[in-house]
Amino acid sequence: MKFGIATFVTDQGIRPDDLGRALEERGFDSLFLAEHSHIPASRESPYPGGGDLPDVYYRTLDPFIALTAAAQTTENLLLGTGIALLMQRDVIHTAKEVASLDLISRGRALFGVGAGWNREEMRDHGTDPRTRGALLNEQLAALKEIWGKEQAEFHGTHVDFDPMYAWPKPVQKPHPPILIGGESEAALRRLADFGDHWLPRADTAPAEITRVRAWLADQGKPEVPVSIFGAGRDTAALDGFAGAGVDRVAFILGTKPYDETLRKLDELAGLTQGYR
Repeated sequence: MKFGIATFVTDQGIRPDDLGRALEERGFDSLFLAEHSHIPASRESPYPGGGDLPDVYYRTLDPFIALTAAAQTTENLLLGTGIALLMQRDVIHTAKEVASLDLISRGRALFGVGAGWNREEMRDHGTDPRTRGALLNEQLAALKEIWGKEQAEFHGTHVDFDPMYAWPKPVQKPHPPILIGGESEAALRRLADFGDHWLPRADTAPAEITRVRAWLADQGKPEVPVSIFGAGRDTAALDGFAGAGVDRVAFILGTKPYDETLRKLDELAGLTQGYR
């Protein structure tokens, strides 16, 4: 079982280039960065974690710029979005950003996506929360067309463009792995239809992981990798994930200054030794 880190990179914590170097030095294989373009002041959508929305949500750096910075100080670290809010993004620009990151990092990009929860944030981007899942599905299909064809076109209900050229193409073929976040029926259907890798949250039971993998096999997608997103330090939970054949656990890392971050990473690295 491999281990990575999921975190928010902000203007008040460790820099992404320093973080990437520190992760690789300690044997972590991946970095997943959260995305929020902004937080509407109305705060109508309740925070899924309960209570007040943590400050880090207000201050996230653009994940693709931050991951590019981390790429420059590392050689093997996988560089992922965890998660990108694709349904709030222009799909053509996003295709170029993901492919550019994959090129600059020499084939280390991971594209994690999910349907999101902040409805006001979506509306500010012109996205109807009621149809965001259908939009996301079409965007994923369109991305594959852009990445995979010299001349791409797509005509759907929510995404529509005529034949066009778009470079660079990703280094990884046919494209960087698409990691689907979420555990709902809609998310699992999206995983079966468009995804390469499942990114469930850390409260997902090992039995559910086993069930979903069997269901995916029935859908014609056996051996889909699983990366647990946002895990804590519970060794019993880690044992359960290992027993379920999880491929990677991404620990949640609080956003702190340089020295404090390195201390936390040392502690987490020590926790992984029995599973490597």
